[in-house]
Amino acid sequence: MDVFGSSGARGVANEELTPAFVLRVAKAAGTAWDVPRVAIARDTRKTGRMLVDAATSGLASVGTDVDRLGIVPTPGAQAYAEREGVPAIVVTASHNPPEYNGVKLIGADGVELAVTDLERIEETLLAEAFVDAPWDEIGRVREVDGARRRYVEAVRSAVDRERIADADLTVALDPGHGAGSLTNPELFRSLGCRVVTVNAQPDGRFPGRDPEPVAENLGDLGRLVRAADADVGIAHDGDADRAIFFDESGTYLEGDATFAALAAAELEAGDALVSAVNVSQRLVDVATEVGADVELTPIGSTNIITRIRDLQRAGRHVPIAGEGNGGIFFPDYRLARDGAYIAARFLELVVETPPSDLVAPYDGYANVRRNVEYDSSAERDAMLDAAANHARTADAELNTRDGYRLDYGDAWVLARPSGTEPLVRIYAEARDADRAASLADELYDVLVAAVDG
Repeated sequence: MDVFGSSGARGVANEELTPAFVLRVAKAAGTAWDVPRVAIARDTRKTGRMLVDAATSGLASVGTDVDRLGIVPTPGAQAYAEREGVPAIVVTASHNPPEYNGVKLIGADGVELAVTDLERIEETLLAEAFVDAPWDEIGRVREVDGARRRYVEAVRSAVDRERIADADLTVALDPGHGAGSLTNPELFRSLGCRVVTVNAQPDGRFPGRDPEPVAENLGDLGRLVRAADADVGIAHDGDADRAIFFDESGTYLEGDATFAALAAAELEAGDALVSAVNVSQRLVDVATEVGADVELTPIGSTNIITRIRDLQRAGRHVPIAGEGNGGIFFPDYRLARDGAYIAARFLELVVETPPSDLVAPYDGYANVRRNVEYDSSAERDAMLDAAANHARTADAELNTRDGYRLDYGDAWVLARPSGTEPLVRIYAEARDADRAASLADELYDVLVAAVDG
């Protein structure tokens, strides 16, 4: 697909992602869907309202009524779509920097669209095969209140509130000025927790930190955990479909480690766990120990969802899936990444065991991530060609499902192009930190040399 990447269409707002482009995407979606009504939601980004207005106009112009939900976490918009039986457009760039925005398309079942559905909309978009409505049949627009409230109620009712409340937990929360600022403090208080916050004012400039919940952006949360003597720290990305954690000492917990802890509580023999090609060995170890299978996909929620559905159709049980970036699915609940629900499920474990002890069995790994920027598709292709050449000469098992993953037995390294930013991402993991850093640095140097000559 040329337009929709691993998580929708994204770009720098008003440069790559313009109102004119979003209007055309909405016209294409409305035409391809051919339904009477579509919902629209957004995160807190400064350009969000502008792009929602464009999407609203595009849908109305092809005769589609529009439910405008306002600022709602992406999983909240998905819950609305499922509840109402209408597809949805979410204007969000998730974890990308403040200058970015994006468009994510949701089906009437509340699930991100499959690749085949996205391709159909993309074909309509590129061909400009829009079915414009006559002037007196354009879509109507209505503002919908209560989507955030009903989302909070649904998450609260899906977890063991009494068990969490009885533990009298203190939660330090960093929603990162994103859509979760308007829902998740209320949610965790309604679960009986004492909640202290940082970066909890909705602000599309993201003044306190960048939207991506990675360690280098979350120093304030670690300090808040220590200052408040909190039992756990929770951070979200811009649209609150991911959750990252700190332990009771204010120490950042690797997303792969918390994913492994959650998986260990869910998986049973014969189950399947779906993850991406950058899966941590932690997850493989957990699945192997209980007799579950690990199914790998290309990186991106669309690919993971597609594989989950394939397995479910084949009669396989998939109790948990996702990636180590905090984007975890619990398909028995809903087929959506939901930062609030992920966090609440983690709280159910924290009730019995402190976070540091929960992840202790999965701490024996070191992870390194590097990004290499490129300025053109030619530079990107040169980097990927260099990665391919490097892979062919390496004494490692090669997996090309998504980029180039080299498995050395004691460690692995992966290079792949980002689906949302002009970057080639490098991931490495080993039990020895120096070994992981060495593999990442070696591949980084290969990619940089391909561009610098």
